[in-house]
Amino acid sequence: MLRDRATSAAEALTRRWVRRTMIARRQSPGRPKRVLILGAGGHGRVVLDILLQTGRHEVVGFLDNNADIHGRRIDGIPVLGCIDDLTPLAEEHEVEGVLIAIGDNGARRGLARRIDSAEIELINAVHPAAAMARNATLGRNVVIAAGVVVCAHCQIGDSVILNTGCIVDYQTMIGEGTHICPGVRIAGRVKVEPGVFVGIGATIIPKITLGCESIVGAGSVVIEDVPALGTVVGVPARRIKLAAATEDIAAMLLPARA
Repeated sequence: MLRDRATSAAEALTRRWVRRTMIARRQSPGRPKRVLILGAGGHGRVVLDILLQTGRHEVVGFLDNNADIHGRRIDGIPVLGCIDDLTPLAEEHEVEGVLIAIGDNGARRGLARRIDSAEIELINAVHPAAAMARNATLGRNVVIAAGVVVCAHCQIGDSVILNTGCIVDYQTMIGEGTHICPGVRIAGRVKVEPGVFVGIGATIIPKITLGCESIVGAGSVVIEDVPALGTVVGVPARRIKLAAATEDIAAMLLPARA
């Protein structure tokens, strides 16, 4: 048994060494980076368009768990297989980076943490028509769509989606695994905690905190803090749902089981 484990470990190290060597040989200044998109739905198509518009990536293919679309092409790019097959497919196609194009916040965040253990780089997709302050900071696996405005000293966490035409004003912090929908307007010094979903066209006034995993309904105007796991809707926004216990909050913040 110990010999088998040692053999397996050696094989894994060999595969990693071979993959890194192949990637190093391919790297050259100005050459597009070979990447995979995880998720072949509508959001995946948006991500593909962003990557193609930047001209800095060669999209090798999609991975998606819907077996019905395996082998098909989306905008000319093949669906190569399941997301669970990422590691062997990345080695086969000499992939250098991955971007997760899944709209569900929890699934996207959990999958990103799994990919970290596979030693595959998580890349960002920033549309050329987005306006980014020079001192704004981005995490990894971030998608910034066309028309987005990110102002001075904003901090955008890992696995965040800033969707079409949203505005994030100065010194605002956007936590890991959040989704800011099209047309949202977030004023300055707002704190958006991990896992938040802000619906299309919502407005958040300055210095508000949106608690972990909270939901802001489409078109709402938020003028007071939203508690963790709370749901608010309306103008002004009113709370319609709240988690029953702090244990529920802790459980929802854990990554989803594989």
